[in-house]
Amino acid sequence: MDKNEIDALIRLLEDPDEDIFKHIKGKILSLGSEVIPVLENAWENSFDHRMQVRIENIIHFIQYDTVNKQLTDWAKGGGKDLLAGVILVARYQYPDLNELKIMTHIERIKQDIWLELNNNLTALEKVRVLNHIIFDVHGFSGNTANFHAPQNSYINNVLESKKGNPLSLSVLYAIIAQRLDVNIYGVNLPEHFILAYVEDTHYLPIPTKKESTNVLFYINPFNRGSVFSKMEIDLFLKQLKLEPSAEYFEPCSNVDIVKRLIYNLIFSFKKLGYPDKVDEMKRLLNAL
Repeated sequence: MDKNEIDALIRLLEDPDEDIFKHIKGKILSLGSEVIPVLENAWENSFDHRMQVRIENIIHFIQYDTVNKQLTDWAKGGGKDLLAGVILVARYQYPDLNELKIMTHIERIKQDIWLELNNNLTALEKVRVLNHIIFDVHGFSGNTANFHAPQNSYINNVLESKKGNPLSLSVLYAIIAQRLDVNIYGVNLPEHFILAYVEDTHYLPIPTKKESTNVLFYINPFNRGSVFSKMEIDLFLKQLKLEPSAEYFEPCSNVDIVKRLIYNLIFSFKKLGYPDKVDEMKRLLNAL
């Protein structure tokens, strides 16, 4: 379909007839994301409020559908790149996200840590270096004032504000550590996401039925990277009146981490009273 035909279709969005609108909407949606710049131009040059609202809805649907499909492909591919998964979740709210800016920011933090690392350091010493650079030098901290805000779940916001919740800070910490070949992975602990330092360099972050002897210790990025043992997890589970389960002690997959990220957003949007966003998040969850 050439540009003149597309322009003619978009002009028909002014028609008040809902049946005609549904037909036109279906045709425009079939054109995919390439039609978005044309729609944006039409929105800017329109003085018809109904048409502008319809264009906004169509653009959102196209962008949302793109994120949904990309998340499905990411999960089917094994979710190997955690950063790619969390960026896709952020694209739900920020479709024009500058991915290069995010990667550059992370690379800068990683480079600062790399300068302080060497092969003679113990696991605890490596964590101390990570903690110093991430929390002292770059100033990241837990967002205690606005703990349940959706912004805590978007990687771009966390990097810009330097604040996050237990999950988003853990995600950032793990992404940086793994890029430095430091074996730190996420642990899906109820009510509080944490990290595990794994001894075996060939360890895969996949839950097992029995507890692994490969975990040296655990890390809490929400508390400035404090280190603790399995005993503290046992006590925490007792407080929650939960039976110990291997998944509460073992590193989880990247897909599980992104699922939890979406669960957090579902909770946030419910709390804020955004049922449409809750439904869209649930569909993204199904995509995984």
